[in-house]
Amino acid sequence: MDYPGNLFVVAAPSGAGKSSLVKALLELDSRVQPSVSHTTRAPRGQEKHGREYFFTSQQEFDAMVAADAFVEWAHVHSQRYGTSKKAIEERMAQGADVILEIDFQGAIQIKNIFSNAICIFILPPSWEELRSRLERRGEDAPDVIDMRMKNAQAEVSHADKFDFVIINELFDRALFDLKAIVHSQRLKFSAQRRARAETFKALNIP
Repeated sequence: MDYPGNLFVVAAPSGAGKSSLVKALLELDSRVQPSVSHTTRAPRGQEKHGREYFFTSQQEFDAMVAADAFVEWAHVHSQRYGTSKKAIEERMAQGADVILEIDFQGAIQIKNIFSNAICIFILPPSWEELRSRLERRGEDAPDVIDMRMKNAQAEVSHADKFDFVIINELFDRALFDLKAIVHSQRLKFSAQRRARAETFKALNIP
């Protein structure tokens, strides 16, 4: 089903800067709204339930899976993450552009369900820089960082399945690239026809 709003899906290896880029975009563009995912992991730092994620128990997550409430869900770093289909559809139906931060497995699942979804992959400039960023975060033990680096090698091998790729070497440049993708998508014929259906109808454009 077509909706007046667009769906942007952003994936990246842990530490590539995905969350920082999406947060900056949300601060600059009021038309973009986040989709809050469910996760079984514990909150980090200042994260709050219902803002960054809906933090759920394993049992609650199981119940949602059984009820087919997720458009996608996946195991990531020994935890589970899922995206509510209803939440996405409601926002897009209202004309909002929805942005998702998920892993590459989820992005591919989303594309299979929402054919108009725009998938964006964020790459680090090098493996050395990615490890340095993970270490500077100060959130993970060395063995966890090793696991994230190993997972990252598998994740980046799927970048060719995405519509756009941004290399986050300089943050401001990467943010400019992300904004450009969002803006250009809004100007596509199909997106304009969905968002401005009355205008197209008045001009007799099929």
